[in-house]
Amino acid sequence: MENFLAFEVTQTENVFSRGIVRKQSGTLKKNYVRVQVEYSDINYKDALAASKNKGVVAEYPKVIGIDLAGTVIESNAPEWTNGQKVLATGYGLGTSVDGGFSQIQDVPAQWLVKIPQSLTTKEAMKFGTAGFTAALAVQNLVKETADKNAPILVTGATGGVSTITISLLHQLGYINIVAMTSKKEQASWLSELGATDIQSPAEILPEKKKPLGKQRFAAVIDTVGGEILANLLPLIQYGGCAVLCGNAGGITLDTTVLPFILRSIKMIGIDSVNVESTKRKEIWQFLAQNKIILEQLPFQKVTLTDLDETIESLLNGTHMGRTIVEVGEKQ
Repeated sequence: MENFLAFEVTQTENVFSRGIVRKQSGTLKKNYVRVQVEYSDINYKDALAASKNKGVVAEYPKVIGIDLAGTVIESNAPEWTNGQKVLATGYGLGTSVDGGFSQIQDVPAQWLVKIPQSLTTKEAMKFGTAGFTAALAVQNLVKETADKNAPILVTGATGGVSTITISLLHQLGYINIVAMTSKKEQASWLSELGATDIQSPAEILPEKKKPLGKQRFAAVIDTVGGEILANLLPLIQYGGCAVLCGNAGGITLDTTVLPFILRSIKMIGIDSVNVESTKRKEIWQFLAQNKIILEQLPFQKVTLTDLDETIESLLNGTHMGRTIVEVGEKQ
C-alpha cells in the first residue's frame, strides 16, 4: 500500500468541506489501471464540484478533478502496461469516481488515452478538457463554415475553452475572429492568440432583443449560454451555426424558432464527457499536431495547496486562461 495526498470534498447534511487529505491505495480492481498522476488542470466544472449543493458530485467524499495525466504504475487490464504515459478526461472522473487532484489514482482502463508521443503530460494538461472541448467545437465549425474569411464570434473569450478555440481557429487560417468578453480592458492579449477584434457584450448585443437582427456572424462558438446565447442567435447569418459548449451564463434559453426556420441556422451541442474512445484518440492527435499554440496560450501553474484560491477565482468570474495543477511526488 502507498500513502499519497489528494484534494477531497465532502458533504453531510449540514457541513461542506474541501481540502488536502492523506489517502492509502488499496487492491487494484479488475480492468482498472493505477496512474501516478503528474499533472491535472482546473476547469469550471471542478469549481462547481468543489462547492456545496451544485449537483456535480454523485456521492461524498470525493477526490475531484475531471482531468489527469501521468504514468501507469500498475495495471489490471491487458491493454495497459507499466511505464505508459496516459491521460484521462471526462466520463465520471472527479464526479462519480475519484479524480485527478491526487498523486495516485485508479482509473477504469477504458477511460484512458495514450498520450501522443509529441506531447508531454504537462502539455496534455495545458489542453485538458478545455482543449478537448475546444477541438471538438472547432472541428464541428470547420464542417459548417469552410470559408476562412467568414466572421466567427467566440464568447467568454478569456476562459480556457475560448482561448484555445481562438488559437486553434487562427492556426487553421481563420482571419476574422471576434472575441467577446466583459473583461475587454484586460484582454488585449487575445489579439496575440489570433482575435482580430475584441468587443464587449454591450458592443455586440442589441439594446432590445428581436426575433431576427442584423446578420453579423457566420458562426458562434459559445461557452456562456443563457441570455447571451439567446441574444446572439438572431445575429447569425443565413445558413450559419451556433456551436454550444458551455453554460457559465445559465442553462435556460429564451428564444424563438425564427432564426432556425427563416435563416436555416443550426445549433450544435458539444459534449466532452462521454465521447467514444476512437474519437478521443483522433482529437488528441489533432491537438498534438497543433501543439504550437501552447507557446502563446496564457497559463499558470498551481499545486494542490493552491486550489482553493483558483476555485474561488473561477466561481467569481475573475479567472483567465488555463491553470494546470502540478500534483507532486507522493509522500
